[in-house]
Amino acid sequence: MSLFGQDRSFLEALSAQDRRALLTEGVPRVYEPGTVMIRERDTSAYVLALLSGWAVVSVSTERGTRLILALRGAGEVVGDLAAVDQGPRSATVTALGRVRAVSVPGDRFRRFLAARPHATSLIMRQLSTRLRSADVERRSLASETVLQRLSARLAELAERAGSPGPHGTVLEIPLPQHDLAAAIGATREAVAKALRQLRDQHVVRTGQRQVVVTDMKALLHLAQGRAPRPAGPAEKSPPGV
Repeated sequence: MSLFGQDRSFLEALSAQDRRALLTEGVPRVYEPGTVMIRERDTSAYVLALLSGWAVVSVSTERGTRLILALRGAGEVVGDLAAVDQGPRSATVTALGRVRAVSVPGDRFRRFLAARPHATSLIMRQLSTRLRSADVERRSLASETVLQRLSARLAELAERAGSPGPHGTVLEIPLPQHDLAAAIGATREAVAKALRQLRDQHVVRTGQRQVVVTDMKALLHLAQGRAPRPAGPAEKSPPGV
């Protein structure tokens, strides 16, 4: 399961000429943290090309909770499915931090794709990747524990959006506990319990809106359902907050 898209984003994969052509079809937009950029089941069809910042893609569940499907960052496009099939929005996209984007009307985006087979191929590959990820996610929800799913999410966040710190890898996307819960299909209470287990095993440290991965190898073992190798006294990190 993955919160992130392909290693190379849609805008990066376009030629410089095609990238300029797409961005000139739209208008700049700035979204403040927490702003809904696209709303699930809405009938709008614009596409947002993200230039900076992070956005959260989520869906509502029958229980009235939220399930986070993905994180989208600079270079990626969101809203492309509704632009292509002209159906209702399949998910909500919310600005995690301050997001700069270009909003391209759906009809202009379709014309852009129709004139550029390579761009169409990139969009189809992107949709295929997201479909495969959804299949893996369903299997994970059915067969893995909360601790496994949380460990996998934290490992992915550390690998894709982490930076070195004095005690380990600091997650640069500070998802609060309720968002971590929404990202693995669990309750906030279950995530809090799993985080305590990870702290007790000296795998992570947590602070105010901060998670630091102190033992990546152990975290990956837990994500695979294996018990981590006990650390010796010299290997243990200082107690977390």
